[in-house]
Amino acid sequence: MRTTSCHLMFSSMLLAFSATASNENFTINSNNELQLLSADEYRLWVYVGTPLTPNDMNNGKAAFPEFHNVYIDPESFAHYEKTGEFPDGTILVKELVSVGPKAAVSGQGYFQGEFIGLEATIKSKNYFPNEPGHWAYFSFTSPESRKLNPMAKAFSTESCNTCHAAAAQDDFVFTQYYPVLRDHKGKKK
Repeated sequence: MRTTSCHLMFSSMLLAFSATASNENFTINSNNELQLLSADEYRLWVYVGTPLTPNDMNNGKAAFPEFHNVYIDPESFAHYEKTGEFPDGTILVKELVSVGPKAAVSGQGYFQGEFIGLEATIKSKNYFPNEPGHWAYFSFTSPESRKLNPMAKAFSTESCNTCHAAAAQDDFVFTQYYPVLRDHKGKKK
């Protein structure tokens, strides 16, 4: 799929906001499926960083070889800044973007290519009371193509949460790789 058509399809999806006490910026239906979020919305959230573990630095076998552009909802970021904790209702969104050209007018490097997927992580006692830390992980990306599904079911605990529990520095979040989160933790009293 061409970048433009994928981007247009992706941008046209809308996020329905829930008006709840926990300030949730997501909608989960009666089947426990998360509704697709809109790029027009989450790209206005707080951008926390873009890790990259490219194949050419991992013997061609990187577990996650694409760029991960990560955003957090503003309400949760403000709470994290004030208290140093991710509140119930936190949502982190991760755009997956391929590694594109490795040369630019500025020199050699890694530059973003095409949009290839979207994932989200949500902390919610209400929806995920049995998940470690109350975090659940979702992917809207269909494995056979770059088409985004309008709804996503949470991965099993073993798929994501086990690794996050073992290696993430702060409440199942890899804050060690995001200076924006590290530098703002509990800084605004």
